[in-house]
Amino acid sequence: MSSIFSKIVAGEIPCHKIAETESFFAFLDIRPLAKGHTLVIPKKETDYIFDLEDDALAGLMTFAKKVAHAVKQAIPCKRIGVTVIGLEVPHAHVHLIPINHLNDMNFERPPVDLSQEELADIAASIREAFVG
Repeated sequence: MSSIFSKIVAGEIPCHKIAETESFFAFLDIRPLAKGHTLVIPKKETDYIFDLEDDALAGLMTFAKKVAHAVKQAIPCKRIGVTVIGLEVPHAHVHLIPINHLNDMNFERPPVDLSQEELADIAASIREAFVG
């Protein structure tokens, strides 16, 4: 059974896409901890990030770095926090979260409430800053 992320990559579920390559895909989290919270995934469905082949893991992180630079350029913040939890969706993914304080990455906090229009505007700003 395909994960929700595989369905997003296949275009079966809409998303606010940031960037993609042949192997990787980045899109906004629909339950963000902060404005600009982005998920970066391998297109090949693998549940656990450390089950990825070495070249796929390295490629994922290199792609995430490029996406993080775009998020940082588009969203005012001190840093882009990076976390991998992997319990909520059985598809390896990296969270890129604009942060100003350590507590900004607390997943027990309620998500930021953003409209679809706001998410679309944020995604457009990040895409504009993305350098592939």
